[in-house]
Amino acid sequence: MSSHRLLFSAVLAALLAAGSARAETWTLERAVATALEQSPDARIARARVDGAQALVEQARSAWLPQLTVSGRYTETNSPMMAFGSILNQRAFNNTIDFNHPGQIDNLNATGTIGYNLYSGGRATAGRTAARAGAEAADLDLQAARQQLAAEVVKAALNLRKAREAVGAVEAGVKAYDAAVAVARARFEAGQMLKSDLLSLEVQLAQTRESLSAARHSAALAARAFRFVLGLDASEEPVELAEDDPTLARLTAPDSRDVSHRPELLGLQARLRAAEAMVDSARGARRPTVNAFASYQYDKGWEMNRDGKSWLAGVSVDVNVFDGGQTSGKIRQSRAEVTQVKEMLRKATLGMELEAEQARLAHADARERLNVTTAAVAQAEESAALTRARFEKQAVLTADVIGAESRLIEARLRHTFAAVDERLALVGLRRALGLDPLPTTAADSQL
Repeated sequence: MSSHRLLFSAVLAALLAAGSARAETWTLERAVATALEQSPDARIARARVDGAQALVEQARSAWLPQLTVSGRYTETNSPMMAFGSILNQRAFNNTIDFNHPGQIDNLNATGTIGYNLYSGGRATAGRTAARAGAEAADLDLQAARQQLAAEVVKAALNLRKAREAVGAVEAGVKAYDAAVAVARARFEAGQMLKSDLLSLEVQLAQTRESLSAARHSAALAARAFRFVLGLDASEEPVELAEDDPTLARLTAPDSRDVSHRPELLGLQARLRAAEAMVDSARGARRPTVNAFASYQYDKGWEMNRDGKSWLAGVSVDVNVFDGGQTSGKIRQSRAEVTQVKEMLRKATLGMELEAEQARLAHADARERLNVTTAAVAQAEESAALTRARFEKQAVLTADVIGAESRLIEARLRHTFAAVDERLALVGLRRALGLDPLPTTAADSQL
C-alpha cells in the first residue's frame, strides 16, 4: 500500500512540475529583467562601476586629515638611543654617564595628524578625473544593459522565428501526407503511375527531413535564449508569451541623432578624465604644503619615569629637478588626451554609419514583409486550387509538388521577414542609443 502511495505522490509531483513548467511563460520584459540580474556581462559592468566609485572615494581622501597612531617598546644600551629615551622620559640627572647610560627600556605611543594645505592642483585634478571615470563607468553599464537587452530580444525573436519555421514545415508535411494519400488511392485504382506516387513520397520524406532540421534549430535557439539570460543549461521548456504587448509597442524612431549613445557619452567623460590628468601632471611643478602635529608618550621601567611631548609645524616641498620625469608625465597625459579625442571622433563616425545602416536594414525588412505577405496569400490560393484539381486528376504530380513547395517557401519567407522586421527595428533603436524595449522616458529624448 505504501509503495502505491509513493508512486502516486511521485506522479502527482511530476504532473505539477510539468504544469508549472508549461505555465511559466517568458515575456520580453521579464526576459530582459532576468538577464540584467543574472548575466555575467551585467555583473561585470556593475563591478566596474563599484571600482570606479571606489576611486572617487580615494580621491576625496585628499581633503580629509590623515591620522596615524603607532606604538613600540624597546630596550637598548646604545648611548645615543638610550640618552634620547631618558630625555623623553624626563629622567635625566647628573649621575647619568653619557658614555655608559646602561640598559634603558622605553614604551612609546605616538599619534600624528597631517593635512594637505596645497598640492599644486593635483588633488582637485585627481578628484575630477575620478568623478569623470565613475561617470564613464555608469555609462558603460548603461551601454552594457542596452546591448544585453538587445541580445535578449534578438534571442527571443530568433526562437520565435525557429518555432514558426517548424510550424510552416509541419503544415507542408501535412499537405504532402494528404497528397500521398490521394495519390496512393489513385495508384491502387490504376489511375496513377508508380513513378508519380514515388515522387510524392520522396518529396514527403525530404520535407520530414527539413522538419527534423527545423526542430533541431528550434532546440538550439531555446538553449541560446537561456544562455543570453545567464541561466544554466536545463531541459526545462522555454515558453514564450503568445501575444507579447511589447512587440506591438516597438516603433521606429524618426530621429537619426546618435548623440545619446551611452558609448559616446562615456568617451566624452573619459576625455574629461584625461584632460584632468594633464592638470595633475602639471601640479608636480608646483610646491606642496602640508601641516602636521604629533603627540607622544614615553614610559620606562628601568628609570621608572614617564614623559609627554608634542610637535607641530608646516612643511613645504618644491620639486626643483627630477630628471625630466614631470615633463615626461605631462607629455604622456597630453598624448592620452589626443588618443581619446580621436577615439571619440572615430566612434561618432562609426555610430552614425551604424545608425544609417540600421535604418536602411529596417526599411528593407519592412518591404520584404509586405512582399512576402502578398506572396503567402497567392501561394495558399494556388496550392488550394492545385490540390482540388489533383483530386479530380486534372493536374500532374509535379504540379502538386511545385505548388506545395512554393507554399512552404512562401510561408518560411514570410515568417523570417516578420521576425527580421522586428529584429531590424531593435537594431535601429540600439543604434540610436534607445533601449530595445520602448520606454516613454527614453523615447522622449528623441
